[in-house]
Amino acid sequence: MTTKPFGLFEITDRVALVTGGSRGLGAIIAEALAHAGASVIITSTNETEIKARAEAISLATNRKVVGIKGDVSIESDCKKIIEIAENTFNQLDILINNAGINLRGGIEELTVDEFEKSLAINVTGSWLMCRSAKRLLEKSKAARVINMGSTFGVVGAANRTPYTTAKGAVHQLTRALAMEWANIPINVNAIAPGPFLTDMNIPFQFSEHALRVIDQEVALKRWAELDEIIGPLIFLASDASSYVTGSILAVDGGWTTH
Repeated sequence: MTTKPFGLFEITDRVALVTGGSRGLGAIIAEALAHAGASVIITSTNETEIKARAEAISLATNRKVVGIKGDVSIESDCKKIIEIAENTFNQLDILINNAGINLRGGIEELTVDEFEKSLAINVTGSWLMCRSAKRLLEKSKAARVINMGSTFGVVGAANRTPYTTAKGAVHQLTRALAMEWANIPINVNAIAPGPFLTDMNIPFQFSEHALRVIDQEVALKRWAELDEIIGPLIFLASDASSYVTGSILAVDGGWTTH
């Protein structure tokens, strides 16, 4: 047993990359990693937003934070992001695949293009980033991949076929890649957030479906605060999770126990 058990959560001097890091859970995750001692790269398709967020996190944490414009559904952008990481830090230890979109609507109302866009960003984007990042991750002594899944990758919901399909696929990508990379080793896990009040969810906070879920299905009967993602994140990003791979960690207030 280590003589300093809390040192297991130490990630000082590691380099982390967070896709979709300009807002919501991505921004919270990026700032938490920087506060914990990591240097951080964040990406977004909006260059103005990502540069501003990187500067703000750097000022708040006194760590080096780099903002990169990039679309994870485009292979050349994923390769570019990893090249910048290599040229800037010459290492990558933690990859957080957070970029995603949540399209809503009945199956007959949505277009094929909308459905495929959901898969392209949520699933293919995570797959491409993992593939592009492997050559740097395999050089790390404690490589971690954390994919952002969802409670909706486990439970069903009407008018959510693009999102639930995509997040279910992210969970399976996590399990398959954990097996594939176990011998390197690169630990691959996912966090499955439940009802967090992100920008994406605030407009639906008082909808009939949301009120029913919170009252009848979420054991803790409340929405999650954004910073409640931090503890599970640091666990999976650090040496504390050295024997954890292929897991889907639910952070959902007990929703999936219902």
